Amino acid sequence: MATPGPLPDLAIGPGCTPGIPVGLDALVVRLTAPNPSMMTGPGTNTYVVGTDDAVVVVDPGPEDRGHLDAILAVVADRATVAVCVTHHHRDHALGARATATALRAPVVANGHAALTADVTAREGHALDVDGVRVVAWHTPGHASDHLCFLVEPLGWLLTGDHLMEGSTVVIRPPDGNLVDYLGAVARVRDAAGLVRLAPGHGRLLSDPARCAQGVLDHRAQRASVVERALRTLETATAAEVRAVAYADVGPERDEVATASCWAHLLALVEEGRATSDAPRDDDAAAFTATPR
Repeated sequence: MATPGPLPDLAIGPGCTPGIPVGLDALVVRLTAPNPSMMTGPGTNTYVVGTDDAVVVVDPGPEDRGHLDAILAVVADRATVAVCVTHHHRDHALGARATATALRAPVVANGHAALTADVTAREGHALDVDGVRVVAWHTPGHASDHLCFLVEPLGWLLTGDHLMEGSTVVIRPPDGNLVDYLGAVARVRDAAGLVRLAPGHGRLLSDPARCAQGVLDHRAQRASVVERALRTLETATAAEVRAVAYADVGPERDEVATASCWAHLLALVEEGRATSDAPRDDDAAAFTATPR
């Protein structure tokens, strides 16, 4: 079966080296945590956003003393308005409490059982960082609690795991939802005034609309491959469909490919193109393509 084409290469600016602060703009410094891996790329990006007097820290990353010290060094003697977390996954959120304690600031997040927030940030929650307005967008899909943070004066969207350099993100049901994700990506594509995307992994991305459209196109192509595979197999589990629909993805990514395949199959059910009698959280569920 044909496989989806590559995403557009829109990465710009300096690379991500763990432990080295990079000034991306007068208002934004990026720090990359020392947690590189197949899933995190060069590591998780922490952003310190603000002025000479006050900042907000976005995505403190994993629980790592060296990374915390690097954050504290960048913040220095400036007041910290908040420690914001894009979502509850460990590589973004595990260091939140220690960072917030060290900086005497509240943890701001959307709310999830796996992450304790001091301030719950829903859609449109705004932070005033010494006159720099930072606004939360609820962008579910990769995780149900996922937020992006818009730095309004710059038109920069800090995207966490919503959009990133060089790859699509993993959608792991039941917390992840592909239909929600595609809607939230379309929001980025259609938003006026966006200038840059600052992802949780990798370099800055230019042309946010094109970046988002590239992800939507890739996902649409993959959805077609998944549906064709299911129709060929007639009735199959995500693991069985994965072997056909993700044949271009190596065995080292079997778990994430199977999770993404499961997300696509659940989306086909929501769209009426497949059926399954199993609960949404059953990763061994069998799916059947509906008649055309």
